This record gives sequence, C-alpha cells and structure tokens, in this order.
Amino acid sequence: MSGFATLSGSCHCKNIVFSLQWPTAAHEIVTRTCGCTFCRKHGGIWTSHRDARLAVQANQAALISKYRFGSETADFYICKRCGVVPVVVSKIENSLFAVVNINTFDDLDTFTLSDTPTDFDGEGTAVRLNRRKQNWIQHVDISI
Repeated sequence: MSGFATLSGSCHCKNIVFSLQWPTAAHEIVTRTCGCTFCRKHGGIWTSHRDARLAVQANQAALISKYRFGSETADFYICKRCGVVPVVVSKIENSLFAVVNINTFDDLDTFTLSDTPTDFDGEGTAVRLNRRKQNWIQHVDISI
C-alpha cells in the first residue's frame, strides 16, 4: 500500500495476529503508557494513528477473551493461551476504532518511539469516546 509501512505483531503464542498499515509520513510513533492497573499489569503501551489501517485475525477464536472494565466502552482482546493483550477496540456509533500494544510488534526498527505517560481516570464517557474518534485507528478489520 503506497504511503504506508507495514508493521506486524501478535500475542506471544501467535494466536492473535495483526497487520498495521502505518502512514510513512509519520516517522515517529507516539506511544501512551497508560497508568491504570490493568495496563500496568499487562504491559500495555498503546499507539494509534487515525489514518492507519489495522487487520486483526485469530488462529483459534475460542482462545480469545474480551475484557471490558470501568466505563465499559472498550474491549481488550486477550489471548487465553499466553495472556497477552495486543489490541483494544471501541465501537463508537457503529464504527470500530482501535489501539495496538507496541510491546506486541514484531519489528519497529524504522520508526522512532516517543512515549507519553497518560492517565484517563476521571475522564467522562463522552470526552473519552470523542478522544478515541479523533485519535484511534479508524480503519479496523477484525476477523475473529
């Protein structure tokens, strides 16, 4: 795909795999280290770009669990076999938006990472969903 670099990733056992088409004009991948206890305990460092394209597949869908907590506005896709969380998806107004965990990427050599610690505690649901619509990956295909 012209104008895009392909990044691939997966959970540890490769049950959940993804392909991320990242805009090549964005040489820097901005990451967000979430301060919530779930993300800290699962090593979640998230990234997204509104123009990126994400395709997620599962080798064994029965080995995937979706976890939803707090505001119940996002599904964390967890591999039941290895426990890794590579992708989070939020359905907003019948469209899927997503972020990916950079710790699950296979190769990041051509990009510079820039981390921003984040804390979304106290963020209202409307503000949260609007932020996701503006910043999360807007082209999401999940085959699970």
